[in-house]
Amino acid sequence: MKLKEIDRTAMQAWSPAQQHPIYLATGTSAQQLDATFSTNAALEIFELDLTDTTLDMKSCGTFSSSHRYHKLVWGPHGMSSEEHPSGVLIAGGENGNVILYDAAKIIAGDSDVVIAQNDKHSGPVRALDVNSFQANLVVSGGNESEIYIWDLNNFDSPMTPGPKSQPLEDISCVAWNRQVQHILASASPSGRASVWDLRKNEPIIKVSDHSNRMHCSGLAWNPEVATQLVLASEDDRMPVIQMWDLRFASSPLKVLENHTRGVLAIAWSLADPELLLSCGKDNRILCWNPNSGEVLYELPTSTQWCFDIQWCPRNPAVLSAAAFDGHISVYSIMGGSCDGQRQKQADQLTSSFGNLDPFGTGQTLPPLQLRQPAVQQSTVMPLKKPPKWIRRPVGASFAFGGKLVTFGNVTVQPQQQQLVPHHVYVSQVVTETDFLERSNQLQSAVQAGNFFNFCQSKVDASQTEFERNIWSFLKINFEIDPRNKYLELLGYKKEELVKKIAAALEKDATVDGKAEEAVCETEQAVERVEGSPIAEEQTQGETEHPVDEDGGDADLKEQASEVKETLNISISGDVDGLITQALLTGDFEGAVDLCLHDNRMADAIILAIAGGQELLTKTQEKYFAKTQSKITRLITAVVTKDWKEIVQSCDLQNWREALAAVLTYARPDEFAALCGDLGTRLERDGDLNLQAQACLCYICAGDVEKLVACWTKAQDGNSPLSLQDLVEKVVILRKAVEMSQGVSSNAAGALLAEKMIHYASLLAAQGSLSTAMAYLPSNTDQTNIVHLRDRLYRAQGEQAPGAQVPYERQQATKGRASAKQAHPAGQMPQHQPQAQTQQYYPQVEPPPPGFIMQGPANPVAASAAPGYMYGQPSARQQYPQRPQNGWNDPPSLSRVPKKKKLPDHYAPPVPITAPIMNPLGDPQAQQSSLPPTFQPQQHPAGQPGLQPSFPGIQQPLLQPALQPSAPKLSAEGPPGAPIGDVIQPFQSIPAEKITKKPIPDEHLVLKTTFEGLIQKCMNAATDPQTRRKLDDANKRLEFLYDKLRDQTLSPTIVNGLHNIARSIETRNYMEGLNMHTHIVGNSNFSETSAFMPVLKVVLTQANKLGV
Repeated sequence: MKLKEIDRTAMQAWSPAQQHPIYLATGTSAQQLDATFSTNAALEIFELDLTDTTLDMKSCGTFSSSHRYHKLVWGPHGMSSEEHPSGVLIAGGENGNVILYDAAKIIAGDSDVVIAQNDKHSGPVRALDVNSFQANLVVSGGNESEIYIWDLNNFDSPMTPGPKSQPLEDISCVAWNRQVQHILASASPSGRASVWDLRKNEPIIKVSDHSNRMHCSGLAWNPEVATQLVLASEDDRMPVIQMWDLRFASSPLKVLENHTRGVLAIAWSLADPELLLSCGKDNRILCWNPNSGEVLYELPTSTQWCFDIQWCPRNPAVLSAAAFDGHISVYSIMGGSCDGQRQKQADQLTSSFGNLDPFGTGQTLPPLQLRQPAVQQSTVMPLKKPPKWIRRPVGASFAFGGKLVTFGNVTVQPQQQQLVPHHVYVSQVVTETDFLERSNQLQSAVQAGNFFNFCQSKVDASQTEFERNIWSFLKINFEIDPRNKYLELLGYKKEELVKKIAAALEKDATVDGKAEEAVCETEQAVERVEGSPIAEEQTQGETEHPVDEDGGDADLKEQASEVKETLNISISGDVDGLITQALLTGDFEGAVDLCLHDNRMADAIILAIAGGQELLTKTQEKYFAKTQSKITRLITAVVTKDWKEIVQSCDLQNWREALAAVLTYARPDEFAALCGDLGTRLERDGDLNLQAQACLCYICAGDVEKLVACWTKAQDGNSPLSLQDLVEKVVILRKAVEMSQGVSSNAAGALLAEKMIHYASLLAAQGSLSTAMAYLPSNTDQTNIVHLRDRLYRAQGEQAPGAQVPYERQQATKGRASAKQAHPAGQMPQHQPQAQTQQYYPQVEPPPPGFIMQGPANPVAASAAPGYMYGQPSARQQYPQRPQNGWNDPPSLSRVPKKKKLPDHYAPPVPITAPIMNPLGDPQAQQSSLPPTFQPQQHPAGQPGLQPSFPGIQQPLLQPALQPSAPKLSAEGPPGAPIGDVIQPFQSIPAEKITKKPIPDEHLVLKTTFEGLIQKCMNAATDPQTRRKLDDANKRLEFLYDKLRDQTLSPTIVNGLHNIARSIETRNYMEGLNMHTHIVGNSNFSETSAFMPVLKVVLTQANKLGV
């Protein structure tokens, strides 16, 4: 492809590879004239700007010279020392002079640009080359076998490589060896080439063709093999390029024959030894692979000969060619389009007229528009093989399953003819050794069922107290009597508590004993005082009738005994008398009320026990309402067994005590819910420590989903080891729940499924494919899970059982075959509820009267439409079910089985001459064949269960292959359909009315709010696709209303839905979306999958439409 073009008849030279930007120097060519017959000469430098799409090159500097040039080279001498920043231009003149120019001064526009010149040669200098190892060494060749070696640091005294070759002849080309710095070669038009060794100062070998028709016009050394060179012949009788190897100099190693006329110039790429350029008198520029002799590329050129061709040292894909038509063209071997050249010619032709006003109308002419024939875009193909500079020497790529695929290019010697095998290596790479080791330990524990020891090892290896508590709680699930063990972990051990109580009682008994001793001592002191004379006198003074001491004591004892033995039942008007009367009449409730009124709590409780359980309960309530102490509420919960109030109202700093009470008293059916509620309170608290402790509550509750959510918030789950920590806890807790409930399940909610997918992907990346398969959730058909499962099966060389890749499409077929493909012959599809079909597919409107349906226009809709199904009721086509996706997954496509060949006994369907009004067949017959639990779907308001009839419609009937044991129902058609060859008249079957329970009043606001929002969005939406989405959402929300009618939703989800409804009323849809995300992340996937995705669609559309 041509990139640039310069209108000059000149020799050319590229700037050195160290120079940036890239320049191209041109010097007026000797012995050539342009169309103006100008005798002036100039040295010009142009800049190569590939960002400019035009063909013009920017001129950076011009120097008017008195010399014309046979050869021009540009060397890097002086660039490293900044003596000559852009290097030195060396020119071979027509008068035997060699001139050095400072390229930087030419670019800068200085007049003094000549560094030095020497006219040592006796004739024109036609050959020049710069040593690639020592930039100050330049070789030149002229007439009469003159070859000089110039040192640019001492330009006045050149040296010769040896004696002149005999006979004397012109030197047409010279070249330094690319591998050995003291070797150079020269060639003459006679066909002889000499190789010189500067150390010996003589030629060491001469090569020539025996035919004596080899007129050398070009010479080039192999860039990599020091002993190989190529010679080009300009003789039309022998237009070849010979490759010589000096180790076998008797004949050419290879001859490249593709030019039809003489070759004028050659150039060997320094960047890729397998690229050799040649231009000849046949107007062709060819790019060869000199090792194989194959032409890799042919440049599109003009009809003129190219006499000089050169590679760009800095950009290996660029080359330049100087032609006799006065143009120097810059090409790229990477291909492209030639349309730019045509456009340039058209622009030049248009600009030649200009915008003149030749007719004096006062208006300029519009741009000339040439009518050009439609030309196909011509694209030039690049090389047949990639060049070396873009060929990867090595390559590596990671594949699925931790595989690393590597390759390396084998270095092939040019003289090596046989094919060298290339190897691709596949190796297993493990980057996360600790992660994989821990995963293997977990898998071993799961397979062996040794969960207790696994948990114990984790407890011993725990670095933090929190981690130790987590694994201790998990370990208890595999012990006997786990609830008591939980209490011990919380610090409540029954043995220690018994000892503490006994110690406290002994202490109280000691105190009581000391008090009794004090009372006895007091009584003895009183007796001693009473026995004193003073006491006796006082006694005698107080007593009117002195009595004998012994006789008095006896009387008192007798009176006391009489008091103990006699029961005095008082019925006075005081409280005791009223209590007595109530007890005598059996009024326990009144007696209890009197005791409570008189604050005699013990008497009230005792009497209430005698009065029955109901009275005891009332008395307890009154007691608790009247008594206020630190432990009253705890005693209340113990007696009333209302632990939910304790869990919801306790101070979170006492969460251990609350959990201990739940462990001790909660019933098995409420234990998990209470532990979960306590964990939820801890998780919502602002204290990070309390949030982390919620994990312990979720472990006690056996709630895997909430444990995952809590652990994700408390820990950094980005690293593989952190994810391994989480999976270990999830797996152990799952096994504990399975052992306690006896149910094995691999189901997972949305968040857990995401973590498990990530974990399985990490295992697969480490090469543990079978283990990764074991951790994939089995209760969801999300697209990413299906893809990963399919890749795991394929990586193990297996086929996924019943795999249906959702991303493959089945082409729609025409006519009856589309419906026939739904189930193969001999297989009767099962009945499926109509509600499931309406969840995913819109209802199909019936055709207008008189329209004859030859086949469904939309096979999917025709086979899945809930209102229209062609065929008999027992042989209805099975509805395609869409996989249950994640919350935001795009709908995946189901693979339809490939079209199978029709059986030999297949009977063509009988045409229907009457419309099908009830596609589900006779309701009574259907109820007898369907399971008792099947309930047909109730149609919403405005959607009758039966479609209106359209007389005159003819519809195809799909009749499946007959089965030997088909039930009687399969032989009957839908009402109005013909049986056999008999056409029955149309009969209308009335729809069966199905009533649903009303939505509870407290939840009716949800239906009103959601339907009102959908109606607002429908009014505001103008896009038909949006309106269809909203209409489908309105239908699918019936699943939510059915769950509200049946009251099967958990309180958490219901409360969240009410919060969403309140956000809709305030038009704060972003808050509603956040609540939606919270509900999805903290609920069971199967409980909300039917309606939560469409609710998100409605909220998103409402926020977008701004209703």
